[in-house]
Amino acid sequence: MTLQQLNYAITISETGSFNKAAEILYISQPSLTGAIQELEKEENIRIFHRSGKGVTLTNDGKEFMLYARQVYQQYETLQEKFGKAGARKKKFGVSTQHYSFAVKAFVEMVKSFDTSKYEFAIRETRTCEVIDDVSTLCSEIGILYLSDFNRKILMKLLSSNDLEFHRLIDCQAYVYLWRGHPLAGKKSITFPELSDYPCLSFEQGGNSSFYFAEEILSTNDYPRMIKACDRATMLNLMVGLNGYTLCSGIICEELNGSDYVAVPFEADELNPNSAMKVGYIVRKNSMLSVMGETYIRELRAYLDRYKTDNG
Repeated sequence: MTLQQLNYAITISETGSFNKAAEILYISQPSLTGAIQELEKEENIRIFHRSGKGVTLTNDGKEFMLYARQVYQQYETLQEKFGKAGARKKKFGVSTQHYSFAVKAFVEMVKSFDTSKYEFAIRETRTCEVIDDVSTLCSEIGILYLSDFNRKILMKLLSSNDLEFHRLIDCQAYVYLWRGHPLAGKKSITFPELSDYPCLSFEQGGNSSFYFAEEILSTNDYPRMIKACDRATMLNLMVGLNGYTLCSGIICEELNGSDYVAVPFEADELNPNSAMKVGYIVRKNSMLSVMGETYIRELRAYLDRYKTDNG
């Protein structure tokens, strides 16, 4: 097995076509087919299934590609750090729960690179998909939070996917709402005061556990609940319905605008506060790319400024 063969297999799986892969790789299709046949013979598996609809991975192929991507990504990272730059665009992706500071750090990271030489991607998505994306190397880094409530479940899930969690910052719960909300001017907000307003929550999928909820205090009984799939819709519902959500309180006005405020959540005996440990996940024993290192550095810089500005 060679790195070249792994690159061939990865390109075929990404394009879903031997023809398209051959064009990208600048080799003839017969040569590409022969290389894959040699690889399949050597590993004694069938990686691809061909049909009139294109090329798909077999069950063995799906497992093989998971490891192939890990190996080749580490090779590319080594080349990036110590080798000569190649002509092919380098890829970097982040998957995150819905945090504006994660997007802001991504923006600052991208500014450090020539976008004509790189392919960047950021995905604001469900918690389980953040984990899946990093596990399958669709993204190099994932951003999510742990709490006393979800820590045991999520850490077990991370471990089973060969991922590790790195802490960035600890936060208490805040109530996030628009400036025109009747409660926006308060110094703190209690749970009973929220009962007349809809709680907004990011939808996690029909079969998802509430352990995946992005909002802290997800076990509370909310008399009014509305789910949304994206941050823009969430903000619109705050204005249109006087809705609110519970968050880390780390809000990037540069991206979200100044029409929204985060008010401290005031805990009581029945509704205790719970610390959010926000951090990033990566594959165990992996080496961050230059883009990954820059992104984490931008994240830490933004969060350090937030801590300084907020005492």
